Amino acid sequence: MPRVLLPRCSRVARVAALRLPVALTLAVAPLAPSALHAQVRPISAAEIDGYLRFLSSDLLEGRAPATRGDKLTVEYLASQLRAFGVEPAVNGSYIQKVPIDIIDAQPATMRVQATGKAAARLRYPEDVVIWGGSAVPQSAAKAEIVFAGYGAVAPEYGWSDFKDVDVKGKILLVLVNDPPAPIGEPKLFGGRAMTYYGRWPYKFEEAERQGAAGALIVHTTERAGYPWHTVTGSWAKEQRILPRDPKLPAPLGFRGWITDSAATAMLAQAGLDLAALRQQAESRAFRPVPTGITLDVAFRNTVSHLESANVVGLVRGQHPARRNEYVVMSTHWDHLGIGPKVNGDSIYNGALDNASGTANLLAVARVLAQSPAPPRSILFSFVTAEESGLLGSTYFAENPPVPAVSMVANLNMDGGNVLGRTRDLNVLGDTKSSLGPQLSAFIRPQGMRITPEEFPERGSFYRSDHFAFAKIGVPSVSIGEGNEYEGRPKGWGTKQGEDYTAHRYHQPTDEYRADWDLRGAVQLSNIVLSFTRSLAGSTAWPTWNKDAEFQRPVKKPTM
Repeated sequence: MPRVLLPRCSRVARVAALRLPVALTLAVAPLAPSALHAQVRPISAAEIDGYLRFLSSDLLEGRAPATRGDKLTVEYLASQLRAFGVEPAVNGSYIQKVPIDIIDAQPATMRVQATGKAAARLRYPEDVVIWGGSAVPQSAAKAEIVFAGYGAVAPEYGWSDFKDVDVKGKILLVLVNDPPAPIGEPKLFGGRAMTYYGRWPYKFEEAERQGAAGALIVHTTERAGYPWHTVTGSWAKEQRILPRDPKLPAPLGFRGWITDSAATAMLAQAGLDLAALRQQAESRAFRPVPTGITLDVAFRNTVSHLESANVVGLVRGQHPARRNEYVVMSTHWDHLGIGPKVNGDSIYNGALDNASGTANLLAVARVLAQSPAPPRSILFSFVTAEESGLLGSTYFAENPPVPAVSMVANLNMDGGNVLGRTRDLNVLGDTKSSLGPQLSAFIRPQGMRITPEEFPERGSFYRSDHFAFAKIGVPSVSIGEGNEYEGRPKGWGTKQGEDYTAHRYHQPTDEYRADWDLRGAVQLSNIVLSFTRSLAGSTAWPTWNKDAEFQRPVKKPTM
């Protein structure tokens, strides 16, 4: 492990040393920025380096939610925002508490038995991987399996896999990914690009809306984009979820995946051909198919309840009317904490993922807080539990400190540039709303461009915190460095990304390095800073494209 230098006079270090309660320091009024407006220090590599060194240090123990590292990180971020002159944004505090439920299915208690037109005991985790639909001690469902195609209801595409068929109380068997675009409709469900309808979370959400008792997604490596061992590695373990909102439809008794071979064999006993069903599901005329197979699922869970926090600050706009319109900036501060040792190291520091993005947003927040206020307000959201399934940003979006209808746009930063200046940007969501063309035109005078997403079929747009804002209707993008690095040969950036994914992503080796070229971090931060100022100074509201899955939230009429 490299020696990590801590910032001088760190309030976090003092709190840790004196063992003072973190809560004592969080609701203090920020320093007045008026005296700082005259000379605002520009963002520098040294500034970002200071934040990055601390956030990725061993002291924070990998920044896992609901740990000592969580408390130190939250205190550090709140202290920095206060020092910059950023106002607290959650009822006079920088802290938005985020409750997290943990459910851990017990394999020894797992029963998955098919009866009726098929007789089979499905093995866990060889044939199925199943977990609870809510944080309850016992999960169970016993009902007929209904094949529901891709399990999608997409009005903008004129598509419904359910038609007028009532599947309430049934167990749904659905296919992963989107329906393939048929001849003559190349843009149906995004064409090559995955839409949210193809993502596994959507399948379970729609099953709940339909009143199903449980849901199984049929896995194939080609259509999922990852092998079965990724399914077992991701879901055959404890799952972290937000507490259940009682206003939502009744939760599924269970959620899960089934291998293509197990599903094929089970359906064959009932005289059904999965390949033929797949072909039927590619048509708009598809209707759910009862199978005559009853699936009996039951298992016990270990349940626990934790608490983490989002850190939220505000730079208040100066225009009397537009100060109640908000540009929301986000990044996640969490990582994986302490885990299995790799070459003797068990701290998963998460330097690039995402101490770097957090460091960038801190630098942006400082400059905006110490500059003359723009007409619109700017909300900073440093969210928790991204690595657990976007829990912090989802909680923020569902419990916003300002109304969703007043959010102009969300700009997210997940990962910073530590390899040098680039001639391009990678922007998730640039083709879904007017933010993409706006940002493209904004950077063009700098000789830069937005590089098209290399693997749109992987659905990356739906895997970072900006998506939580998109789900509530706020136009959102995630802005990151591109692949074309100044002074480097073509393809160098892509190779660096592949090397990181293969050797450091979600590993203890994602550590701070003193030889990083943080000129790229400065460049990226300044682009985000300037674009934020542009949005905060505008009167226009970004809009979703007509073919996007999202619509702006509608303000409720006053009574």
